[in-house]
Amino acid sequence: MIASIGVIGGGQLGRMIALDAKRMGYHVIALDPQEHSPCGQVADEQIVADYTDLDAIEDLGNRTDVVTYEFENIHIGSVRLLEERGFAVSPSSKVLEITQDRLREKAFVRASGVPTTDFEAIERPDDEAQAAMTIGFPAILKTSRGGYDGKGQWRVEGTSAVRSIFAEQHGVPLIFERIVNFAKELSVISTRSAGDDVVSYPVAENMHEHGILITTIAPARIDNDVAARAQAMAATIGRRLGIVGTYCVEFFLTRNDELLVNEIAPRPHNSGHYTIDATQCSQYEQHVRAICDLPLAPPRLHANVVMMNILGTGTGDHLMGVDQLLEDPSIVLHLYGKKHAVARRKMGHFTMLVDGPVDDAVLKRAHDAHALLHWE
Repeated sequence: MIASIGVIGGGQLGRMIALDAKRMGYHVIALDPQEHSPCGQVADEQIVADYTDLDAIEDLGNRTDVVTYEFENIHIGSVRLLEERGFAVSPSSKVLEITQDRLREKAFVRASGVPTTDFEAIERPDDEAQAAMTIGFPAILKTSRGGYDGKGQWRVEGTSAVRSIFAEQHGVPLIFERIVNFAKELSVISTRSAGDDVVSYPVAENMHEHGILITTIAPARIDNDVAARAQAMAATIGRRLGIVGTYCVEFFLTRNDELLVNEIAPRPHNSGHYTIDATQCSQYEQHVRAICDLPLAPPRLHANVVMMNILGTGTGDHLMGVDQLLEDPSIVLHLYGKKHAVARRKMGHFTMLVDGPVDDAVLKRAHDAHALLHWE
C-alpha cells in the first residue's frame, strides 16, 4: 500500500499535488534546490538538492513509495536511476524521453495518427534551406529542449536569422514550425491509470501573452464535435505514451475546425488550475489517484469558469488589491508562496466561477478584477 509520495520539483504544480495528496492522507517529501520552495512549504519534508544530485534522488526513492515530478525539464538520469534501483516512478523515463524533446514529441504524435503543426528539424547549419523550402517564412523557431513560457523560441523571417540563432545556441537542435493562423488555442487535461482508464476534463480555451498563459476559459467556446475530437486525440496520445498520471495536450484550432497538436505536458498543467474549484476531483487529485493506483473519478464541472494568472512585474513583492478582488464572491484566489515577484513570474491565479456561459461581459468582469491587483 502506498503511504508516501516523493515530488521532484518545488514549484506551484508540485505544491498543488502536495495539497491534494496531504488531504488524502499521504506523507509528501519534495526535492528542490530552493529552500522553502512553494511545494516544500506544504509538504511534510523537503530535500534541498539539485535535480542532478543522484544521491539525493536515491534518498527520495528510499524514503517514499512512489515518486513523481511536476515539470518535464528535469534530469532524465534521475528518473532512470529510480527505475534502475527498482523504485516506483510515474510518469516513466520513456514518457520523459519523448516529451522533453519537441522533435521527438512531434514525430511521436504524428506516428500516433494525430495531426500536428508542420515542422522541420534544424540540426546542421545547412538545414534551414530545406526548412525554408518546405515550411517557408515567417516561421517559429524553437529549441528542441528546455524552453517554456515563451523562452527558447523566436519568430524568424529569413534564413540568415535561422543561421544566427543556430550559432547563438551553439548548434543545439532546433525545431522550425509553420505559423498557424489559428482561431483558438485549446488544451485537454487528461489522466490515465495503470489499468488504461483515461478520464478527460472539459476542453479549455487559452489566451497567451508573449508565450505565457494569461487566461483560461472552461469549457471552451467551441462546438461539441470539436471538443469530442480533442478529447479523443488526447486519450489516444496518453495511451500511446503509456503515461500513468495527469497530462495535458495543447492544440491549435484552425479556422476550418482542424485540430493540430502543439505540445504535450506529461504532468498537471497551468490551464487545468480551474479544476481545483470547479470540479469534484481536481487534476492534481486525479494525478495522485493514478500514481497511487486508485480509481479515477469522471470529472463533473460544477460551474463555468474563467481562470487568470497573476504574474510578477518586478516592481515589488507585496500583492496589493486582494481585499478589493475578494469583494466578488465568485472569485477564488490561489497564491503560491513565492518570495520575489520578478517580472513575468507566475505568482498565483484566481478562478471566477460563473453561472451560465462565459461571454464578453464575464470576461470583462474577470479582466477588471485582475486590474485591481498590483505589486508594491
